[in-house]
Amino acid sequence: MTQENLVVCGKCGGVNRLPPARNAGDAKCGKCGIKLFSGHPEDVGAEIFDRQVTRSSLPVVVDIWAPWCGPCKMMGPAYEAAANELEPHVRLIKLNSDKEQAVAARLVIRSIPTMIIFHSGQEVARTSGAMTAGQIVRWVRDHLPTVAA
Repeated sequence: MTQENLVVCGKCGGVNRLPPARNAGDAKCGKCGIKLFSGHPEDVGAEIFDRQVTRSSLPVVVDIWAPWCGPCKMMGPAYEAAANELEPHVRLIKLNSDKEQAVAARLVIRSIPTMIIFHSGQEVARTSGAMTAGQIVRWVRDHLPTVAA
């Protein structure tokens, strides 16, 4: 990170300023005190999803899933492994399409799992179907060339 970033907490939705001199791996939310980057994608509700997409200066990758979806469950560990590799340059979150049907409808989700990359509030890319951790990382880096390899 070369400039100050705005990082939205995955738990409470607090917006945190992260100066370039600060080790992002050690950064904690100023509102709730949890680590901002844990390598574990938070399963967020509609309000925090919207804050992540609109307030974060980091790119946000969202995995839209459902608990009954076999491929979604299979991809869960791969998505977590990808978070370990991509954070703190990218924020990875999860959105349960059963709990957040209005958001899934707004995003025009037709199949799950679906991953969408957002940057500066805009959709950059989307893909559907389960992937391995390596495929997820490559897909993100292909669409966000500024993310370090």
